[in-house]
Amino acid sequence: MAASIPIDIDSAVTTIIVQRPFKNQVHVYEDWLKEMVTLAQGATGHRGVNIIRPHGHNEGYTIVLHFASEASLRTWLESDTRRQMIEKVRPFLNTEEKIEIKTGLEFWFTPPEAKKLAPPYKQFLLTWSAIFPLSVLVPWLLTPILTALPFGSVPLLKPLLTSLVIVGLMTFVIMPRYVRLVAKWLYR
Repeated sequence: MAASIPIDIDSAVTTIIVQRPFKNQVHVYEDWLKEMVTLAQGATGHRGVNIIRPHGHNEGYTIVLHFASEASLRTWLESDTRRQMIEKVRPFLNTEEKIEIKTGLEFWFTPPEAKKLAPPYKQFLLTWSAIFPLSVLVPWLLTPILTALPFGSVPLLKPLLTSLVIVGLMTFVIMPRYVRLVAKWLYR
């Protein structure tokens, strides 16, 4: 397991796991992966999983796990269930798995292994292209809700809720999928 920087025990975390099955064992690995994802989804604090299958010259599977806190993540990573599942798949892996723990927004632009870092101008364009529509849409959607509430006119409430919704959507919904969708352009 890769060394990690200590992080706030109460903040959401993302874990990036890279595994490389032998080419002739991919079908066995895929079956194992389905079982592993189901088990991870049942873990306390699990908030979602994305699987990036090999593409191009990259032979690794990237599994992106989202957990509510570092404590719940560590409980899963160190669990007997996960340990047994890793022992089960180890004979089919070409290398040891690599695990990285990411906090906040840095995981958006973590390139798949063996790819160069996304240029800053592409990171800017990608982030802006996602935030701009949200900065128009979210306040528009919140306005009728806030005007219907007795406390809806509290100063700074609308910008507070708008930023909360936008950051939440960007972190957990939009950017993980958006980056994967445009990965060829982003890392070229």
